[in-house]
Amino acid sequence: MSALDVEALRKQFPILARRIHGKPLVYLDSAASSQKPACVIEAIADYYGRYHSNVHRGVHTLSEEATAAYEHARAKVRDFVRAQSSREIVFVRGTTEAINLVSQAWARPRLRPGDEVLVTELEHHSNIVPWQIVCEQTGAKLVVAPIDERGDVIPQEYARRLGERTRVVALAHVSNALGSVLPVAEFARQAKSVGALVVVDGAQGVPHMPVDVGALGCDFYAFSGHKMYAPTGIGALFGRLELLDAMEPWQGGGSMIRSVSFAKTTFASSPERFEAGTPNIEGAIGLGVAIEWLERLDLSAVHAHEADLIAYATASLSAIPGVRLIGDPRERAGAVSFVVGDVHAHDVGTILDGEGIAIRAGHHCAQPVMDHFDVPATARASFAVHNGRDDVDLLVAGVRRVQEIFA
Repeated sequence: MSALDVEALRKQFPILARRIHGKPLVYLDSAASSQKPACVIEAIADYYGRYHSNVHRGVHTLSEEATAAYEHARAKVRDFVRAQSSREIVFVRGTTEAINLVSQAWARPRLRPGDEVLVTELEHHSNIVPWQIVCEQTGAKLVVAPIDERGDVIPQEYARRLGERTRVVALAHVSNALGSVLPVAEFARQAKSVGALVVVDGAQGVPHMPVDVGALGCDFYAFSGHKMYAPTGIGALFGRLELLDAMEPWQGGGSMIRSVSFAKTTFASSPERFEAGTPNIEGAIGLGVAIEWLERLDLSAVHAHEADLIAYATASLSAIPGVRLIGDPRERAGAVSFVVGDVHAHDVGTILDGEGIAIRAGHHCAQPVMDHFDVPATARASFAVHNGRDDVDLLVAGVRRVQEIFA
């Protein structure tokens, strides 16, 4: 067991005081969106109550204070992912927008017919569909590295699909559907050996483990704030500075320009050139506070605590006759997916909600994974720092209740 004080942590999340259908809320849906600690909520309220103003270019006190807080948040993200410069951090709405930005601003002008984009069978739709679109736009080909029955990418098959035509490798740090942790550093090393760009979907990585983009060897790393205790509508894209500076903007408007005339517009440097319009100021401030809060916990301790929960949950659910875990990856983080006999996952989720237990039921925006395991949907329990073994015990009791109802 880790040293995290779960009871003390629960008290920092106002929403966990709620009762659902007369029962205490057990929130096991953090992979979809995490709850927010009071300090994040208070920081957003403080911004709106004390110093709300638009950022950059303002000379009055409120604008200067808002700008300082906004750029402080960027510096927090820089340090959080171990980037070398704040100019390598672009604020976006979330992982989806970040990957679309890379696919349109870097890949679309550079891919040619016959080029290949390699993804894995584990990917979230946000790391599949943007690449399908850019392949259709450019004549490039989407190539898929398959997974095995455990839910791990098959290393030999991944390596076999790399070649001189591979221009981009896009892969998840952690699978949102199965919790599989991919060997990103090794896969990136192999991708670099053939000259490919490496894009990592870190949405499920940053909440659960320390991230060092240099050690991972990636060119871009994208993540969403709302999965790591920050507000919705904010996320960040790390990009190597030389790549960002070589990319044209994918949206035009205010804030991303150096000069504008009807004859010609010149663009600002990164990151401003990718942040057109008024940004999500309060979201960025909330993200910075969420990072500070997480760092006070120690991400290594968080990882150890959640690893214990994952091990306990997999053992406890596997012990229930009729329950089948989907995937058994060599390393898992954050989530466990399962099916309960022939009961549809939506029915499982509805019955558990009646017990005050919030899980996710469906294909989790990872339909190729569902197809691989020949299931229409799964029930997914995903964990956060405020969860403990008692939450797993309540989940197990809830699953047994599902079986009683459908017996």
